[in-house]
Order: sequence, then structure tokens, then C-alpha cells
Amino acid sequence: MKIARFEHGGRIGLGLVKGDGVIDLSVADASIPADMIDLIAGGDRVLEALRKIEAATAPHLALQDVRLLAPIPRPPKYLAIGMNYAKHVAEAKREGIERPAYQYWFNKQTSCVHDPFADIVKPAATEMLDYEVELGVVIGRTARRVPVEKARDYIFGYVVSNDISARDWQRHTPSFTMGKSFDTFGPIGPWIVTADEVPDPHQLALRCWVNGELRQSSNTSEMISNCYDQIAYVSIACTLEPGDVIATGTPEGVGLGMHPPSFLKAGDVVRCEVELVGAIEARVVDAA
Repeated sequence: MKIARFEHGGRIGLGLVKGDGVIDLSVADASIPADMIDLIAGGDRVLEALRKIEAATAPHLALQDVRLLAPIPRPPKYLAIGMNYAKHVAEAKREGIERPAYQYWFNKQTSCVHDPFADIVKPAATEMLDYEVELGVVIGRTARRVPVEKARDYIFGYVVSNDISARDWQRHTPSFTMGKSFDTFGPIGPWIVTADEVPDPHQLALRCWVNGELRQSSNTSEMISNCYDQIAYVSIACTLEPGDVIATGTPEGVGLGMHPPSFLKAGDVVRCEVELVGAIEARVVDAA
């Protein structure tokens, strides 16, 4: 299923994307939670109810008539792993960034979470604005010290993530958090695809285009630490909660790694796509 958060006629709601339409869950079944995190926390009971609604209900709205919003506007945590594709590690090393000895984690502050098709604001503070297509994992239930072999059971679904980065600010501190957390630097969406729709999250094509030019093209099979390794590792240190988002790393082809580097500027259009999940697209604008 594709579970979306949308705006229509000034009202924000949750819906199921079915073909070219949207089933408005508030109309289909008022007992379905109206908040995405509550819906996720409802677990198998809510998922089963959604499957029945999807099978029996015609769309109430045309997809083209709604504005898709970030599926989870304020996840409890937005965590991201860096340097998780070997070729990206190689291009980063050319810029003086060494491969870490362990999984390298940082926070994207949740205030950066942004709608999937809304403008990305380029701050005046940076001239090194960059893109990163990533598979995003949405946690479905409380996870603490999860064994690798059981990690899949804790995944609710997947989103497309564009881990927008201010490369200069990324180097201000040992953690990347500052350069990753400006407002609008966390577009996710276009919806959550439930885990049952993705047989293997480690066999998905990822692509990113800038102004129609293909910049990144890889596959999640190229991850150094796969999604399950990541959940197992992070959950040793902190409890993962329903609605947490994990950005699982980006492949080679970022602007920093080009010769010469090619950073985003106002007017550029960035499109990120993950196989079986969907695509998000945004224009870059200068800060007002």
C-alpha cells in the first residue's frame, strides 16, 4: 500500500493512493488514526483495516488534485548513515573525508523535514548545496537491541529521501548534523510504501537527476551496511520508535564529487527516485 499525507481544499488528511486516485481515510473509516505516527503505531490491526479499505473502496479524490505532504512531518527521530556506499566513500576520500571505522551516524534535525515536491531553500550561508538520493526506512514498532535476523520485522515501510547537504557547514563540527539540518533539507515521500510491497529493500535502483541530467544511478545492493545491519547497530545505542525515519546512505555522483564540483543553485530542479517506492522532485530557490 501507499499511505500518503495530503492537503485538499485547505484540509490535511491521510489517504491510500490507489491508481490515479486517493482514498480519503477520514471518509472511508473514521476509526483509522488521523495522525501518521498513530497509524504506524497501530501495527498489524491498522494495516489489516487499510488492506480491506483499499480492496473495497473507490478513490474519493484524483491524485493530481491533492498536494502531497511529507508523510511524517515530525518523526520522533530522523537518523542518517554516512559513507555507506563504497564508490561514494571513494569520492569523499578525494575531498579529504576518510572512511569511518564503524557505521557513521548523524541526526537530521526533524525541523528540516520537508514536503516531497516543495521548494528547497538555498541558505545565503552556503555556496555548497548538494543532493543525495537515499532509501528511507520508516520504523514500525519499538526497537531495542534488535538482532540483525529480526530487523525486517521492525520496518513499517519506505520513503524516498533527498538528504540535502550544505557541504561547508557539514565540516564545521565532527558530526555532519549542522550541514544536514537547515530548514527544507529533508524532503521525504511521496508517500510511505508499506514493507510488504518491497520484497527485498537491498535490490532497489536509486537515481537522482539535476535539471534532467542523471547524476546518481546505483542500487541498494551496493550498501556497505544494509538496512537490517543499520537497525541492529543503532538499536544497541538508542530505542527506535514508531515513525522514526532512517536515511540509509547515498551512492556516488553527488555534486561534491564531480570535477569540478557542481553544487545546486536557485532554479535547479532535483528529482530523486527509488524503485518500487516512488519519486520526489523539487526546485531550488534562494532564501528570501
